[in-house]
Amino acid sequence: MNVSSTETNSISHFILMGFPSSPEMQLLYFGLFSVVYTLTLMGNAAIVCAVQWDRCLHTPMYIFLGNFSLLEICYVTTTVPNMLANFLSTSKSISLVSCFTQFYFFFSFGCDEGFFLCIMAFDRYLAICRPLYYPCIMTKQLYNGLVIFGWSCGFILCLTPVVLISRLPYCGPNTINHFLCDPVPLMLLSCSEDTITQFVYSTFNAIFMIGTFLFILCSYALVIVAVLRMPSATSKHKAFSTCASHLAVVTLFYGSIMVMYVSPGSGHPVQVQKIVTLFYSVITPLFNPLIYSLRNKEMKAALRKVFGTEMPVHKI
Repeated sequence: MNVSSTETNSISHFILMGFPSSPEMQLLYFGLFSVVYTLTLMGNAAIVCAVQWDRCLHTPMYIFLGNFSLLEICYVTTTVPNMLANFLSTSKSISLVSCFTQFYFFFSFGCDEGFFLCIMAFDRYLAICRPLYYPCIMTKQLYNGLVIFGWSCGFILCLTPVVLISRLPYCGPNTINHFLCDPVPLMLLSCSEDTITQFVYSTFNAIFMIGTFLFILCSYALVIVAVLRMPSATSKHKAFSTCASHLAVVTLFYGSIMVMYVSPGSGHPVQVQKIVTLFYSVITPLFNPLIYSLRNKEMKAALRKVFGTEMPVHKI
């Protein structure tokens, strides 16, 4: 590539290696992840439609869930279509602009997921620990504001690390041993080792992930204390069942990303990085609709309406 050495970047594109294997295995991966992606879109879209169309679900808890499912659709769409195209491609190249665009949207939506999990935890805390004040506190104005906050914060906060990493000089090599434009291999490919950028990135990740995780943890600690004080076993079961799905999603989300991004220089093997990233970026969004729908009677009833398979329900 004939580019002047005086330029900041002497490369115009990166190569995403993905999962190196034979052409037959690439086709198998393409088929497998196409099915996973399709099921993820269908499952999350079904929840979005159920919340939108069923007036019984027009409550803050389900409005947050509907937005979270829509967020999951956006999240997987930032990476999976490009990954699928690379399975069928021989060049597997991505331009610098496209790479950093993917990086920005992938991490913005990822941060938004963390904020929505915090919002959903806050909502359950109010509903269970402050039930008499819940209608007065969780007004339409508040939950609409929380939705806007959840969608916008990631895009604002991720600007700084993305801009810093994109301004690093890239002179070659240009091969990223990953299936997406992940910041850790991007920083490793830079011609210069910028400790300030690494420090800002690590600090950002640590504050965001530990901060949001502790907020959720404290919210549910207060919820558990409140539930244990309930005199009725039926009330305890109902309260725990409404929180169990959310806690399962929190565990899946934070359990994987904390391994990867609090310490980018921790030296995780490349294959481990790929598998963990694949888990939280592709597999977790597939599980979330199943977790929320299988454990929730209202959601199951709404989904039956959406698909026209509603069964008669006998009220006791």
